[in-house]
Amino acid sequence: MYIIVGLGNPGQKYAKTRHNAGFEVIDRLADEYGISVTKIKHKALIGEGRVGTEKVVLVKPTTYMNLSGESVVSLYQFYKPDLDKLIVIYDDIDLDVGKLRIRKKGSPGTHNGMRSITQCLGTKDFPRFRVGVGKPDKGRDLADFVLSRVPKEQDEAMNEGFEKTAKAIDSMIREGIDMAMNKYNG
Repeated sequence: MYIIVGLGNPGQKYAKTRHNAGFEVIDRLADEYGISVTKIKHKALIGEGRVGTEKVVLVKPTTYMNLSGESVVSLYQFYKPDLDKLIVIYDDIDLDVGKLRIRKKGSPGTHNGMRSITQCLGTKDFPRFRVGVGKPDKGRDLADFVLSRVPKEQDEAMNEGFEKTAKAIDSMIREGIDMAMNKYNG
C-alpha cells in the first residue's frame, strides 16, 4: 500500500499557487487512476484506489501547509504503511521551474510543511518528490513568492513538471524508487 501526499493549502485563494505543487500532482494522479479525492478523513481530502496490484491512497491535507504533519501522522497511524511507501510531494524553491528531484529520505530543509511532517512522524526516512518552482527575485518576500501564481511564461514548464512528477510516482509504484530516480531525477 502506498500513501501519496501532495502538500498545499486548501481553498480557492491558494489554487494554482507555487506552494500547491503537491496538490496539482495529486489532481493529475487522481485523473490518471480514476480516483476521486473527496472523502474528508485524517484532516485531509483522500481517495483510495488501485495502481496495478497496489492499493494507493491519494491525499491532500486540509491543515494548511505549516501543519501538514498532523494529517500525515494520522494517516500513517491508521494505515500503517512501510515508511518507504509513504510519498510526499512538495514545492522546492531551490529547483528551477518544473524540475524534479526524488530522494529516498532526507532533511526537510527550509520547507515548513516538511518540517511539520518530520516532527510529527519522528523520522526523515520516507521518499519525497520535490517539484521546482524557482527562486524569488532578490528582496522579494518568500511567503509572498510561494503563495503567488506562476507567470504565464513559466506555465508550460510548471505543467510539464507536474506531469513528469506524476509519471515518476507511477514508475515508483510499478518499478521501484531506484528506477524512478534513474528515469526522472534532474
